[in-house]
Amino acid sequence: MYKYLNIKQTPKLSGSIEISGAKNAALPIIASTILAKNDVFLTNVPEVADVKTLLKLFNLLGAEYEFENNSLKINTDGINNTTAVYEIVKTMRASILVLGPLLSRFGECKVSLPGGCAIGARPVDLHLKALEAMGAEIKIEGGYIHATGKLKGADIIFDKITVTGTENIVMAAALAKGKTRVINAAKEPEVIQLCEILQNAGVEIEGIGTNEIIVHGTEGELLNFKEERIIPDRIEAGTYLAAGAITNSQITLKNVIPSHLESVLVKFSQMGFKLEATENEITIFPARKILPTNISTTEFPGFPTDMQAQFMAIATQAEGVSIIEERLFENRFMHVPELNRLGANIKIQSKTATIQGPTPLVGADVMATDLRASSALVLAGLIAKGETNVHRIYHLFRGYEKLTEKFKALGAQVELKDEPLP
Repeated sequence: MYKYLNIKQTPKLSGSIEISGAKNAALPIIASTILAKNDVFLTNVPEVADVKTLLKLFNLLGAEYEFENNSLKINTDGINNTTAVYEIVKTMRASILVLGPLLSRFGECKVSLPGGCAIGARPVDLHLKALEAMGAEIKIEGGYIHATGKLKGADIIFDKITVTGTENIVMAAALAKGKTRVINAAKEPEVIQLCEILQNAGVEIEGIGTNEIIVHGTEGELLNFKEERIIPDRIEAGTYLAAGAITNSQITLKNVIPSHLESVLVKFSQMGFKLEATENEITIFPARKILPTNISTTEFPGFPTDMQAQFMAIATQAEGVSIIEERLFENRFMHVPELNRLGANIKIQSKTATIQGPTPLVGADVMATDLRASSALVLAGLIAKGETNVHRIYHLFRGYEKLTEKFKALGAQVELKDEPLP
């Protein structure tokens, strides 16, 4: 039965919530356990749909796991199948992350071409070119990437920065023979954590957190993983701060790493919100008036594309014109027609959205199109007069753990309801 989210206008939020582990850190780290010779223990793993999908894929590969209370025990000794099937990969493009480790460990794998959020061309070509440079033979047959070969270290220069590409190649290089240099590597906190965990497991890695990562492969020797804790989800944290901002409320987030959110916190400040951060907490305070802002999305440490939609929702309440430029992905403005349905005044020209504020929003039925766009509709629903129903809510549960519980803990009136049968 499909569900939708019913949101009643909530003038003020208050209180505090705990931020979950980062989905985008958990996925590559789980994928990396394919390289392990021992049981791997991970804590603070978010119980979200994408993580469950990847674990389902691991089951099909022959791995065993136990997952409860955000703790995951995983053993990949029993992997006896190296095909990642379409049925799984089509629902989540991050499944491509098994390509590097499977090929590195077994010298052969088949991975379906990916699906996931429908946001423009997110080609896996960069991954494939890099693996070919390491000695893999790649064929695309019947919608599957078929990769074979014993990997050797190489100099990999990415034409453009790619997070999953960097992660895939670092994992592939871990068991390869010789030294791999990844140039123009991604520097996201999630990439850093993957590298640190592989290093703790016995791979020598230099340049972690820079745009040139050097991996000294173990020549096929499997890794000995330590128990690891997944970093907090900076995008989830940013989304709840945005909920505080759009309702002009004071709320506190616990279990966060403020330095992972610097570019986002700067934008909140520019819009008039006061923030206080300690080592692992952030509090946002109301603004006297919400000011307009200009945002350009870019790679970390710049402003994250995954926060663009949420700031667009806030900008509908700012006094003046805000401009948001999306520089990373195509089709990342699919939330705009839905926000306009609620009464926003947003115009799009090519990769730029112009938001005229402030506009009163009025509740309506709206459609979620991808993970982050759907969170923007929930934020808008908090301040829209009357009630807002967000349909296709399954997008939200791909990336937000205990979403309704957390919003309710802050005082929001949100309710999951069953879609009526057609």
